[in-house]
Amino acid sequence: MSDQQEYNTDRPELILKEYGRNIQKLVNYVHDIKEDEKRKEYSYTLVELMKLINPALKEGNEFNQKLWDDLFIISKFDLEVDSPYPKPSSEVLNRKPDTIGYNNHRLKYKHYGRNVELLIQKVTEIEDEQEKKDAIIFLGRLMRGFYGVWNKEVVDEEVIVNHIDELSNGALSIDVNTVKEQNLFEPSYKERPRRTGGSNTKRRGGKRRKNNN
Repeated sequence: MSDQQEYNTDRPELILKEYGRNIQKLVNYVHDIKEDEKRKEYSYTLVELMKLINPALKEGNEFNQKLWDDLFIISKFDLEVDSPYPKPSSEVLNRKPDTIGYNNHRLKYKHYGRNVELLIQKVTEIEDEQEKKDAIIFLGRLMRGFYGVWNKEVVDEEVIVNHIDELSNGALSIDVNTVKEQNLFEPSYKERPRRTGGSNTKRRGGKRRKNNN
């Protein structure tokens, strides 16, 4: 075994692992270049190389600025070069992500979800009566489907009508008897029954025979 073999435990810790050790070595090399113009030229070339390592990322100002920020981070903010973006502060490494607040909106019926409540609010703003009626029917079908998925049972149309009225604060209403008589909350598409034979065939004795009449 060669005495010059380098073990990972003996190597400097990688600052940004996604770029690998070779990029870190190149950053150290560019850092030690004495000539300003040459150091600048090599820095731009190095950024292009870093770009090739992340081909999945999209082009754009934010992406390019991130590459330059990463270059300064790998150099421990000690690289002297004029970049097209402001040099980031070392505090960026210790900055904690913004806290995401909890959703405090309390749903009346969880099985419908927040989007259905927002949709109901939009329907209340419709002025055309026929359009509003069509929207209520659509809501009824949608809510009936959600109810069935959540409760694993068939729900009576009257329950859905009452929920629409309740969630809209009385702004949306539809006659429940009309809903039941016309099956308004049923899916608009129904599978046609399969035909057992053509118009010129009959079944006799379990076999299909042509009708010559």
